[in-house]
Amino acid sequence: MQQIVFFDGVCNLCNRSVNFLIKQDKKNVLKFASLQSAYAQNVVPKALLNHEKLDSIIVYTDGKFYDRSIAVLKLCKILGGLFTVFLIGYLLPRFIRDGLYSFIANNRYRWFGKTEQCRVPTAELKKRFLD
Repeated sequence: MQQIVFFDGVCNLCNRSVNFLIKQDKKNVLKFASLQSAYAQNVVPKALLNHEKLDSIIVYTDGKFYDRSIAVLKLCKILGGLFTVFLIGYLLPRFIRDGLYSFIANNRYRWFGKTEQCRVPTAELKKRFLD
């Protein structure tokens, strides 16, 4: 089963999150692609891609695409272990979870900055990136 994380490739917070996911993904099941990549543009449903504002992580798992807070919760499930504690987040209504997610997403460049170009994976990690 393929599990892909689509992320904003110029966002410093997003790149740090990808680094964190790579480190925590002990089973090496996650693949990654920037939302700016041709791969993402061809695979992710157009309804989830806002080209003017790439402000959501998108996770493909179980044959479906998930965005915003649901994507984060799906990642917690995929990582397993102690991360399953965060699945308690499902108890909060989605509009509250997504509201918090949007607040962080809307301020991420101001708080964490951004780069001029998308992340270039090391040779060792290249096989986990689908760009």
